[in-house]
Amino acid sequence: MSDRKPNILLITADQLRYDCIGSSGKYPVHTPHLDRLAEQGFLFSQAYSHIPVCCPARQSLLHGQRPETFGALWNYNAFLPVGYLTPDKYTWTTELAQHGYKSAFLGKWGVNPEHDPTAFGFESYIGEGDYSAFRKSRYPEVAYTNGFMGERNPIPVEDSETHWFAARAIESMEKLNAGGGPWHMALHFSEPHLPCRPAGRFADMYDPAEVPEWDGFRETFRNKPYIQQQQLYSWGIQDYGWKDWAPVVARYYGIISQLDEAIGRVLEALERTGAAADTVVIFTADHGDMCGSHRMMDKHYILYDDVVHVPLMIRLPEHMRKAAGAVSSQMVYNLLDMGPTVLELAGIEANADRFHGKSLLPLLDGAAKTPDDEAEWRDSVVASYNGQQFGLFTQRMIRTSAWKYVWNLTDLDELYDMENDPAELDNLIGQPEHAERTKELRKRLYAQLRQDRDPAVANEWTKRQLLAGGISDTRL
Repeated sequence: MSDRKPNILLITADQLRYDCIGSSGKYPVHTPHLDRLAEQGFLFSQAYSHIPVCCPARQSLLHGQRPETFGALWNYNAFLPVGYLTPDKYTWTTELAQHGYKSAFLGKWGVNPEHDPTAFGFESYIGEGDYSAFRKSRYPEVAYTNGFMGERNPIPVEDSETHWFAARAIESMEKLNAGGGPWHMALHFSEPHLPCRPAGRFADMYDPAEVPEWDGFRETFRNKPYIQQQQLYSWGIQDYGWKDWAPVVARYYGIISQLDEAIGRVLEALERTGAAADTVVIFTADHGDMCGSHRMMDKHYILYDDVVHVPLMIRLPEHMRKAAGAVSSQMVYNLLDMGPTVLELAGIEANADRFHGKSLLPLLDGAAKTPDDEAEWRDSVVASYNGQQFGLFTQRMIRTSAWKYVWNLTDLDELYDMENDPAELDNLIGQPEHAERTKELRKRLYAQLRQDRDPAVANEWTKRQLLAGGISDTRL
């Protein structure tokens, strides 16, 4: 057994739904390399993003706390100016560097508009701008014309963004391996974020005629917050039927499969260089994507599982594994739990007060145990939303295995029976038979928000909404 500190390879996708990887068993998306990673490691079937917006999610990943605590309410390059993570704030990536980890960052950033990853503990950085310069130099004639709905990418697969970053990651890995000490590589792909532009064989991999409707597609917006229906008009998609959406979803599937192949190349190189034996591999996504579910696109003004339920898989080095192919149905945060998990894997004592999440090692260590052995784990997760390019709209969600309650501070609240209505089509808020359940979920949500210093519960008026019921139940 090696006593060497493990390497940490963190790979993320942007806007990848949990139900769009093969191991979920839900939709017909071909992801053999990610499926193999799940079979070799540990799959969390109930992993959730705490905020389905790119920049604040990525900032929280590094800092370990909810973005509302440091002013990162939404993307700093959209709508009104907003706060963001600064180099003087704590990041676990800096702590890794202080404990001898060499590091490299590749791909999507979104943490600070003025400082790149080298200000947050990383030694090298290859970003989206580098790929953009490569593409413009190699393919100056390429232009895209179909906006956010996506289209076929005329650039060869080998020179596509997914495969270009995979090649750069392999080069960076070889340099890190040559350094002799433990390393940390963060590889943040920007796919499958819209617009989806699969290349080559991936552009035709899925026939739109064979793409099944999302379970949540038949949305009527009855008894739902008005802002959900308003989004259709903001995007100009109010008249879209499934025939309009199917080609968009087929491209979403295609770029996911293309991404999977690129990840496979990185994992193959890890094996080829012999580094896999000493490397923890983590794969997840910042959040999901509506992509036509509930007839909406992107990820705004909703906290449906389409955007908060995400993939998370962890493969430990062989000498650290308790079981392969294990699946946990425990409720976990894929981003807030990341910092304490990585630090514990690296043998670094984490200050629990710095994090709103906790280490996943107890679950990884208990991979061969029964769920009863994990009874002390959390039984709910909380997510938030604060607004984006169409205007401000504040939401907070608490999700248990059976129920979801969404507190919409300026509109109708939402309550969903996740066992009998997993597509979240029937809002049960205000029904007398669910009054006590709603009251209890509100109390639990308030307690968690209060503990995490969320400003949404910092005054008497918002507190009254949660603890005294407010008017949300009657606005039907």
